Amino acid sequence: MNKAQTAIAQSLLETPKKIVIVGHKNPDGDAVGSTSALSLLLKSQGHDTQVIVPNDFPDFLKWMPASEDILIYNQKVERANQLIKDADIICTLDFNSFTRVGSMEDALNQATADYIMIDHHESPSDYAVLTYSDTAMGSTCEMVYHFIEAMGQLEHISEAMATNMYTGIMTDTGSFRFASTTATTHRVIAGLMDAGAVHHEIHENIYDSSSPERLKLLGVALKNMRILPEYKTAYITLSQKELDENQFKKGDTEGFVNYALSIKGIIFAAIFIEHKKDNIIKMSLRSKGDFSVNLVSREHFHGGGHHNAAGGKSDLNLTETIRYFISILPRYKDQLLAHA
Repeated sequence: MNKAQTAIAQSLLETPKKIVIVGHKNPDGDAVGSTSALSLLLKSQGHDTQVIVPNDFPDFLKWMPASEDILIYNQKVERANQLIKDADIICTLDFNSFTRVGSMEDALNQATADYIMIDHHESPSDYAVLTYSDTAMGSTCEMVYHFIEAMGQLEHISEAMATNMYTGIMTDTGSFRFASTTATTHRVIAGLMDAGAVHHEIHENIYDSSSPERLKLLGVALKNMRILPEYKTAYITLSQKELDENQFKKGDTEGFVNYALSIKGIIFAAIFIEHKKDNIIKMSLRSKGDFSVNLVSREHFHGGGHHNAAGGKSDLNLTETIRYFISILPRYKDQLLAHA
C-alpha cells in the first residue's frame, strides 16, 4: 500500500468499530484465508468483527483457524443483513464487484458503512473509500500481509493468522508455481513461517485429504479430457450425471483443470461442469504465458478473473457449450501458436 492508502486505513481504524468482512461467492482458500486473517487481526486491535460469505465453502478448508466463526449468508440471512446494516466499516476481500456476492448484493448496495477493498482481480468497481487493488499480486492473502505491514502490525500476526494467509497464498499460486509468484511472495511466506505457519501440515490438510469419491471423479474427468493440438488447447467435461454418480461435494473439482494444463505443449485449458440446478455450465479457464483467459472469459462466457486463471458460465447445454468453445478457438489460433 502507498502512504495515502495507509493514512486512510489508519484513520478509519483509529478507534474501535463494528466491522463486517466479506468474501466472494463459492469461497476458496484465498477468500477464507484472507477474511479470517484480517478478522483475527482487527479483533486483536479491539474491533468488533464478523466474516460473512454468501454460501458455504468446501470441507477441505474447514480445518482452517477461525473458519468455524464465518457466517454463511444463505443460512442466516436475517442476522447477516442486520450486521451489514449496523456496520461502521465493510471490508470486501478477494473480489472487486458486488456481482460476485450473489444474493448478498442488495444488502451491500444498501449499506451505509465505509468500504475497504483489498483485491487482486482486474477492473475494480468504484465503491470503496479505500481501494487497495493490485493485479500483479498472486493472492489477496499476500495483500493482507502487506496491509498489516503498512499498518505497522506485523508483530501481531498470530500462528492462526499466519496459517490462514499461508493457505491462501499457497492455493492461489498453485503451490507457488504460477507466474504471479515472486521473490516478495517467498519473503512473505518466510515471514508467515516465522510467525508459526507449519507449511507441511498446511499442504497435507489441503492436498492429502481427498475422499475416494473425489479421486474416482478425477478419473472420470481425465477420461473425458480432449486435446486439440492444433490450438494447443485441452478441455475436460463433467456432466451432472457423472457428478451424481460420484457423490460430488463442493470443492471436489478444485484443481482438475490444471491436469489439462500440465500436458506438454498445452497453453490453454478448460473444464466445463454441468449444474442442472442452476441450469448453467460452470467453467474454469487456465493458461500459460501471455495468453489471457480473462479476456476470453469476459468476451464469451460472462466471467473474468486473472490473466492466466478465470471463470465463467454458459447458458447453453453441455454439448452446445463445447461446440461454441471449439468454434471460438480459430480466432485465437495465432496467439496460441505463438507460444514455443
